[in-house]
Amino acid sequence: MDVDTRLLRYFAAVAEEGRLTHAAQRLFVSQPALTKQIKQLEAQLGVVLFTRSRTGMALTEAGRALAERVPALLADWDRILREAKAAASRAERVLRVGFVASGTNEATPGIVAEFARRRPGWRAEMRQAAWSNPSAGLADAEVDVALVRLPFPGQDTVRVAPLFTEPRWVALADGHPLAARQVIPFRELWDEPFVAAPPETGRWREYWLAADERAGHPVRIGAVTDQPDDWLSAIANGYGIALAPESASRFYARPGVTYRPVTGVSPSQVAVAWAPADDPNPVVQDFVRCCLEGIAGRDGRDGSGG
Repeated sequence: MDVDTRLLRYFAAVAEEGRLTHAAQRLFVSQPALTKQIKQLEAQLGVVLFTRSRTGMALTEAGRALAERVPALLADWDRILREAKAAASRAERVLRVGFVASGTNEATPGIVAEFARRRPGWRAEMRQAAWSNPSAGLADAEVDVALVRLPFPGQDTVRVAPLFTEPRWVALADGHPLAARQVIPFRELWDEPFVAAPPETGRWREYWLAADERAGHPVRIGAVTDQPDDWLSAIANGYGIALAPESASRFYARPGVTYRPVTGVSPSQVAVAWAPADDPNPVVQDFVRCCLEGIAGRDGRDGSGG
């Protein structure tokens, strides 16, 4: 029987937390999505893993037996997978760099050029991830290092070095009544429909809806998208508005979409992230240093972090 390791990770989180709500927050997924995955695992195994009550999720005998084995199994699998992919990267002299949306923005070419200077013969292969994968492939060992926006799923299990912050702006259709404004208070956007990331991204989606910064005001969802092109089309067609990094106004400019500064909402933070197993990896650490020094150099030149 083949079981998706993702299902085992979800099971382990619920077993450790004892409550679906807490496990969903830890995994950055929605509670309904997590419930569905646990039921799928139980169906595949043909056993009941939890007894459910108002007080939480209690492991059954079968659940306890699985919970004793799963953490070691997942740790071994992660190690084997990373070692295999790292070996392939070394043989090809390629560093796989994941990123979400615009990554480190204007600083990216300088970072890549400095990495090439430090590591002659090596190439930084940039791999863009969908918004449904906000760790940019790092969680699944698809990349060696990632340029991410905080928070992201699994953040507490990897190394994270913050690089800079930038304001969150709003993207609107050109014909939207607020598009003529130069600056928009976030409170005036609370009743607008928003273009959102998929529900399974959990807290990532909530962050870009600023769900915690609405004083309890409910969020209206006008459309759900997973790729920048679909996101831009939904906004241009008037299905909703969206919060975005200020740099999106440059990297994702297109006819039909207007970007405006927003007050009353916290900024976005960009970081470089890598697996703890790569702490001694000199190639990964060279790239991390290129990121840190490249951003520091930009700050020194123009006084900004973007």
